Amino acid sequence: MLTAIILSAIAMTLIVALRYLLASGIFAWATQKMRPGLYKGMRPQIRQEIRWSLLSAAIYGVPAGVIAWGWNNHGWTQIYSSVSDYPLWYWPLSIFLYLFAHDTWFYWTHRLMHRPKWFRIAHAVHHASRPPTAWAAMSFHPVEALTGAIVIPLLVFAIPIHVGALALVLTIMTVMGVTNHMGWEVFPCWLVHSRAGYWLITASHHQRHHDEYRCNFGLYFRFWDHLCKTDKGLADASWDQPASQH
Repeated sequence: MLTAIILSAIAMTLIVALRYLLASGIFAWATQKMRPGLYKGMRPQIRQEIRWSLLSAAIYGVPAGVIAWGWNNHGWTQIYSSVSDYPLWYWPLSIFLYLFAHDTWFYWTHRLMHRPKWFRIAHAVHHASRPPTAWAAMSFHPVEALTGAIVIPLLVFAIPIHVGALALVLTIMTVMGVTNHMGWEVFPCWLVHSRAGYWLITASHHQRHHDEYRCNFGLYFRFWDHLCKTDKGLADASWDQPASQH
């Protein structure tokens, strides 16, 4: 049993690492094409971001591997594979519940990480990326990586979700994590400045967090930032420019 769990953890670590390298690599390539020069002179920082991120992948992979083993062999979790097990309307609802729960956890742990003690211990690693790049989404100190690694594994014990919906949640988590840090706004202006954009987090919103530190703590939604009055809006438009144009 122990050998099977270890192999599952190794497999999930490799999957998380490859998912990170693929997603960050694609958006880093897109940055080179769409915003040439934006990452000019940042190779040492990017190498550091990749090193921290791969360490984070190992931390994320262990609980994910245990959950994967438990689901395949013992049915421990609330993950289901037959769409007929729940009404079709529950499929999108479960995705929203996971994203909102994850966003809630992230908001409050993120605010904790900005307390002086925890910032020095852990979160300073993430903010050492100045400015962040497409490779910075998982650039965390192990202590901070652990707070993120346990969220989805805990949720699968509490909230039923189809395996396909869970895959979509993980995809959204990866894409939003990368695009929020890539240094330019990938989403169209009409969305970012729309009523929906008032509640959604994109790079324009998260960049202001990296600029000012004490605001814009959310991950997917601006709900908690609005409610707790920590939302300071979007970054100045000048940040979304190639280095040659600054």
